Amino acid sequence: MIEKQQKIGKKLVPFNIPTSTQTSLPNLVLTSSESKKRINELNEFVQNSLVKGVDYGMVNGFSKPTLLKPGAEKLCDAFGFSKTVDVVNRIEQWETGVFAYEVKITLSRKDNGIVEAEGLGSCNSKEASFRHQDPFTIVNTVLKMAKKRALIDAILSATRASGLFTQDIEDFPKQNDFKEGDEPATKFQLQTIYRLVSELDISNGEAKELMIILFNVEKSTKLSKKQAHDFIQDLLLLQNSRKEEQC
Repeated sequence: MIEKQQKIGKKLVPFNIPTSTQTSLPNLVLTSSESKKRINELNEFVQNSLVKGVDYGMVNGFSKPTLLKPGAEKLCDAFGFSKTVDVVNRIEQWETGVFAYEVKITLSRKDNGIVEAEGLGSCNSKEASFRHQDPFTIVNTVLKMAKKRALIDAILSATRASGLFTQDIEDFPKQNDFKEGDEPATKFQLQTIYRLVSELDISNGEAKELMIILFNVEKSTKLSKKQAHDFIQDLLLLQNSRKEEQC
């Protein structure tokens, strides 16, 4: 095997390239030195060519940055991949406004056509980011989001970059996206609800029925911070009234 130069122009080489007298299949067995070299090349490219806030971003509460679409595109070009996009599953209910797509992206090496990796991504109009929007105006956005997720999934697999990046965190609701009190119930609030329900000897079915009546929510984990606060107050009032009855 003749090892290709570390860089061709600004492109990274994921595998050793065989000579014309040898098979066209890549060498799938990497030595420890080759593996380390590829990791070093990837780290160098990320540091020198990817821009924080454009190609990747940091999100509070996560140790690894999230890879964004521009960064995935740069890595795709740098590693010499071509991509094929297939919509493998779609739901388009124009009567009810429900749209969902599952996309597969296949990455192949431009030099020999060998498939390097496949990635899957899905998105639907019922996600939190789209739930309060007109579903008929975001059909293309939902499809593009599925494609983006599939691309990032494929790139992380093909470049072995999952140790550096994660994906989809940028799609999570941010704390400042919620109105005050609409944030998800805290862990302490949920623990308090569980404790009070147990102390009051309320069955799961009764607790569920109460939440449906009061907040139109079936699970405590679906309560907002304000709803959880109100539910705790109701449970405390019930607990106090029972104590007064016993006195």
